[in-house]
Amino acid sequence: MAIQHLSAIENMLSQMRAVAQAASSTPSSAKSTVVNNGGFAAELARSLDRVSTLQNDSAAQGRAFQMGAPDISLNNVMIDMQKASIAFQATVQVRNRLVAAYQEIASMPV
Repeated sequence: MAIQHLSAIENMLSQMRAVAQAASSTPSSAKSTVVNNGGFAAELARSLDRVSTLQNDSAAQGRAFQMGAPDISLNNVMIDMQKASIAFQATVQVRNRLVAAYQEIASMPV
């Protein structure tokens, strides 16, 4: 179950990275604006990296707790896992809204 959940998370993150990469491949005139202020694509990439780091850290901490590491408490493991879960759920909601906005814009008559 946990491995299946992690593969679903990794799949979602890879999809969002692909969207961020596609968003960052803008025309040269718009690209200079993106580079100067970071832009949406850069912020999206940073957010994805933060979510990925939270998930990887919480998974590593959970494994360390299972192995009996004396410096890791169950409370900290549970809190970190919840933080990672909430961050992932928020990321999924952002992706859903981005997809809905894209579909709405794509369906507009030109």
